[in-house]
Amino acid sequence: MTDDDDIGWALPAFDAGQALVQLQRALRALRLGQRADAFELRDKAVLQLTLEDGVIEAQLARRPALTPEWDRFRVRSGADQRKLLDELRRRLQRWQDED
Repeated sequence: MTDDDDIGWALPAFDAGQALVQLQRALRALRLGQRADAFELRDKAVLQLTLEDGVIEAQLARRPALTPEWDRFRVRSGADQRKLLDELRRRLQRWQDED
């Protein structure tokens, strides 16, 4: 790319703290209850979020249970954040269909 192609702006740096606040707001909008760093569906943990070194570490339950099996996700960008929310929405829909 030449200097003539430079459009003069860059994407803002990923702010994990702000992204965590946005995720928490979106999770409450999905009617998940919050207890400490965990989000619950019908009193069963389905998602845990922790902020470590500018990255959000997420654990998403494979299915709601008192002691669930977890899938791990690392949120390092806005795209990762959207992927996590999309996956959570798919699982919530699947769990609702199974009930």
